[in-house]
Amino acid sequence: MASNTFAQFMVIGPTCFFLGILFASLPYDYNALWAVPDDREAYFRILEDHIKFLYASPPIISRILNMVIGTGILGFLLKLFRASESNMLFDGASLVLYMAGITVYLTNIVKGFRVVTAGVYGNLTPEMQQQVKDDGEGDYISREDTLRVFAASNTILALVLVGVLVLQAGQWYAKRAEEIEIKEIERKEGEKKAAGKKKN
Repeated sequence: MASNTFAQFMVIGPTCFFLGILFASLPYDYNALWAVPDDREAYFRILEDHIKFLYASPPIISRILNMVIGTGILGFLLKLFRASESNMLFDGASLVLYMAGITVYLTNIVKGFRVVTAGVYGNLTPEMQQQVKDDGEGDYISREDTLRVFAASNTILALVLVGVLVLQAGQWYAKRAEEIEIKEIERKEGEKKAAGKKKN
């Protein structure tokens, strides 16, 4: 029981840690996604500078981030080891969401860091620019779209992590309700036994 509680802490701790990081990035992401000012360029420039600053942070930052990700995965493995059927449902779904969050982080956010820092937004030649202008097709992603995808990825990751917390809270509530029900059954059985002894 105590080890399961510690494992749950190992899951909830990293999840809240990452939500805190994403909340700190929300002012940048909000303006890139939803604000409609007259001059959006200023907000994109601020977001771009923020991404470059984060990417240039010391290596210890990324190592701590990787350790926290690993702590969450270890917590899930501990919880799923000899888990009951209900735990399998809650923890299995939580692990799927957690891994989806890691996938979003690796495919969109880390790639976004590299693209924005390098300043390579499609690398269009003049001929390619004309083709994109003519038919509106191609693999070209503009600077604005790249920054919006980065901001949207942060928002998606936040929603996924909130889903992990909701499932963990649901598991705690279900376990608590089960314990109360068991205590109530035991109390009724105790009353029946006591009533039987009085009759004898």
